[in-house]
Amino acid sequence: MIVESFNFSANSRARVLILGSMPGVESLRRQQYYAHPRNAFWDIMNELFGAGRELAYVRRLARLRARGIALWDVAQQCFRPGSLDARIQTASVVANDFPALFARCPHIHSVFFNGRTAENLYHRLVWPQLTQPQQMLDYTALPSTSPANASLNKAQKLAQWRAVTRGL
Repeated sequence: MIVESFNFSANSRARVLILGSMPGVESLRRQQYYAHPRNAFWDIMNELFGAGRELAYVRRLARLRARGIALWDVAQQCFRPGSLDARIQTASVVANDFPALFARCPHIHSVFFNGRTAENLYHRLVWPQLTQPQQMLDYTALPSTSPANASLNKAQKLAQWRAVTRGL
């Protein structure tokens, strides 16, 4: 099935960009980043920035934007049955327009990948389009917050995700 991501959440003052690969089925259905109830993303954002599920979705996004955090996905479109990153057919991936995002958000200096698939897609599809200064940003791969990543528990994921606060 061909799936399409949604627009970024960012303002011109963003300093940190968090990138997923492609929203899962539940996120696409709800049109919300990390909407699956077992995805640890919003629990981690609550611990780090007070942007947890108890807030309405638009307020969570606003809280992150106010802290200088932008959210987006590497893929704008791809063929993927189901939600698993492993099911993304790499040859079908169309990347989002990162040169345009970096032009709109010139203060981004740190990019954090929510999982290795996002990192791999970015380096394969986006990196060649970037200017040298954009390639010199601080890039960090973090463990996926997806429930499919069961190799780490939520506390272990949170410990690594604390790196995002150092990017601010």
